[in-house]
Amino acid sequence: MFDPPKWKIWSILLVIAVGIILAVPSFFPRDQVAKWPAWAPKTQIARGLDIAGGSQLLLEADLADATRQRLSAMDDSVTQELRREPRIQVGDISSSNGQVSFMLRDPTQLDAAVERVRTLTQGVGLTGTRTWNVSTQDGNRVIMVPTPEGNAQAIKDAMTVARDVVRRRIDPSGTREITVINQGQNRILVQVPGIDDPEALKRLIGQTARLEFKLVDQNADQAQVAQGRAPAGSQVLPRADGTGFVALQRRVMVSGEEVADAKQVFDQQSGAPVVSIRFDSSGARRFGRTTTENVNKPFAIVLDNKVISVANINEPILGGSAQISGGFTTQSANELAISLSSGKLPVKLDVIEERTVSAELGNDSIRSGAIASGVAVLAVMLFMVITYGRFGWYANLGLVINTLLILGVMGLIGSALTLPGIAGFVLTIGAAVDANVLINERIREEQRRGRKILDAIETGYKEASTAIFDANITNVIAAAIMWYFGSGPVRGFAIVLLIGIITSVFTAVNFTRLLVALWVRKKRPRELHI
Repeated sequence: MFDPPKWKIWSILLVIAVGIILAVPSFFPRDQVAKWPAWAPKTQIARGLDIAGGSQLLLEADLADATRQRLSAMDDSVTQELRREPRIQVGDISSSNGQVSFMLRDPTQLDAAVERVRTLTQGVGLTGTRTWNVSTQDGNRVIMVPTPEGNAQAIKDAMTVARDVVRRRIDPSGTREITVINQGQNRILVQVPGIDDPEALKRLIGQTARLEFKLVDQNADQAQVAQGRAPAGSQVLPRADGTGFVALQRRVMVSGEEVADAKQVFDQQSGAPVVSIRFDSSGARRFGRTTTENVNKPFAIVLDNKVISVANINEPILGGSAQISGGFTTQSANELAISLSSGKLPVKLDVIEERTVSAELGNDSIRSGAIASGVAVLAVMLFMVITYGRFGWYANLGLVINTLLILGVMGLIGSALTLPGIAGFVLTIGAAVDANVLINERIREEQRRGRKILDAIETGYKEASTAIFDANITNVIAAAIMWYFGSGPVRGFAIVLLIGIITSVFTAVNFTRLLVALWVRKKRPRELHI
């Protein structure tokens, strides 16, 4: 213990130095830090909604869009089901007038078709009602109509998924302490602390990110397409740049639900910002099979019912990845990548209310809280010095370093500091002092047992460290559970607590032990007053 290797000394000092450097920007105003040189760290802790205010949005789901999506999804499911062997031959499948219907070419397959499509319906809770009613007409037509109970369940499920998607888009790392909650049947309340660009926030949230790859209908009459008229079995969608329309086959080659990852990159040839996407195993197989079967045919990339680009399939694309281009800026490409990687919104969300939320705490309250916290910390530090002397000074120095490390890590991960976070911050400071109390009291106990100074110090740190690690492991588990299952203030408290536990153990055990070891090696004390 009293002759630590140099690599260990420099490792501890390096960790502390990096933590202090990352913490420094948090003590300066944001506009001043923005003017610092490019090489200087600019990691700052954001202030939470209850301290610094922020933006509040009230989102409302477009129920008509949700109905259309549900009909379209059932249309695709029916198509896939009827193509399964033994195949059932049908004409065009229609998803208009609030129902899905199709006509069989062979009426003798009517019963088999009804049985097939009924497997696509589900029961709604314990009501005994199914999500879709399946009926027949004229002996050769099957009609599927969504039930009111099925619609209600679909909306409820869609709003739950939409809430989670919105949270992932705004806060991918889960450190900003945002609030995203459902209100009523079809609304979501979003509160984001310290937001600087509410328009970008609205674009990010409002983008449905419904990505589809579809083949171009080459047999369509271009004169009718220019007028927005679709041939039978196809659809006409506008180009995203407003230059016209494109006729597409209704069948989807691959959808955004099969995208495993998306990120903004730059095209190697043109240098323009593009979005690189990677499909999951199912999407890669479908994309590879479709491109193999349609070499030398054009296909379109459709985002939220707008054609953003059309390309030709020159050869089979078997790598499970693709690139989306379409006149993006770096910001718009990054926003699209975030939207795709966070998942597709199951329903379109419209912003029906926007407001700026002022801080719940006034400057006087914040100042009073800071004074109270400062007085408490100084009182604890004074107690440590009076009680443990030199070892109390070491504990206090470790306490200061621990505070800076917490601030540095929080700034690095972009965590927001709110009132619950401050509570977790103060709690970890108490835990850091508690660890030093255990160590110092154990050294005292070893002295009373008659051990020599060096043996007492070494045994005290060794035995106390075991208890400190055991106790803090349980705290880490509790904090991790709160972070995983909690949201908003609960998650903010858990993040600060989790960071603080780790840094407090590091400073209380490793840093103070290093200080004691260096002092003992230099002074060789004959008496120990602790």
